[in-house]
Amino acid sequence: MTTTVLVLVETINDYLPIIESNDFHVILAPTPAERAHAIKAHGGQIQAVLTRGPLGLYAEEIAALPQLEIICVIGAGYEHVDLQAASNRGIVVTNGAGVNAPSVADHAMALLLSLVRGIPQNDAAVRRGEWPKVMRPSLGGKHLGILGLGAVGLEIAKRAALGFGMEISYHNRQPRDDVDYTYCATALDLARTADFLILATPGGDGTRHLIDRRVLDALGPHGYLVNIGRGSVVLTADLIAALEQRRIGGAALDVFDDEPKVPDALKRLGNTVLTSHVAGLSPEAAHDTVQRVADNLVEYFAGRPVLTPVALPPPVK
Repeated sequence: MTTTVLVLVETINDYLPIIESNDFHVILAPTPAERAHAIKAHGGQIQAVLTRGPLGLYAEEIAALPQLEIICVIGAGYEHVDLQAASNRGIVVTNGAGVNAPSVADHAMALLLSLVRGIPQNDAAVRRGEWPKVMRPSLGGKHLGILGLGAVGLEIAKRAALGFGMEISYHNRQPRDDVDYTYCATALDLARTADFLILATPGGDGTRHLIDRRVLDALGPHGYLVNIGRGSVVLTADLIAALEQRRIGGAALDVFDDEPKVPDALKRLGNTVLTSHVAGLSPEAAHDTVQRVADNLVEYFAGRPVLTPVALPPPVK
């Protein structure tokens, strides 16, 4: 019997044949209205759901899918998937940690370069017929702090150290014994040492508002912040105030609290670079993330262990 997969992700249409070629039937529902309709109309036949961390899958949706057996999350983060509801039902959850890391790291470095070198502002000025000569910092030899040295953080560190000769420090829940980079015990300590701070940590309660006024003040007026992790890691009101008051040099953001809504204050500022949560989007990353989903689905429905399981809390009956 064909397995039905509900796909909530909006950016992978060209790669859905990878899933369908393994004899899975796909229901595509990328908008909130289509999502609600699909769950209501086909809830009794959906056995798998493909989603992203910010899109999630909520307890009431899980309850409306009585045949659901597995939730596959594209990317590392799964902050809006109700893990407790999944655990209570014995539903397996997988993610794609590390699959799109090279694409995200490329974008992080592009944001850092654009921000520090003032590329968007200079481009806009030239298009207006101006010819500004503004002194901007270089990246070579500077100190980069990375919050979250997972697969993405490691790719960023490699590019920064080997490509720009930067010194690398990082903060994780635990220090790593497989790298030579300097470990900092807190985000505050990391900001104190860094010229540039890149946030590459997943979202969720454990990282919520790690970056607040104290950390931003530690980064200082000549420091720059890049966030390609999750918007929830930063206390946005504190960031806006620090940018407006020039208590930090600037911020480049690919993620926001309430996507796709972006605070007008961030749009008005001249010391920001803003992109639309596209760091993980590349043809290579899209292919590989969908392939990882297909592989996990094949393994699960063949009765074998999935490749990238997410640890679930104990069930509560």
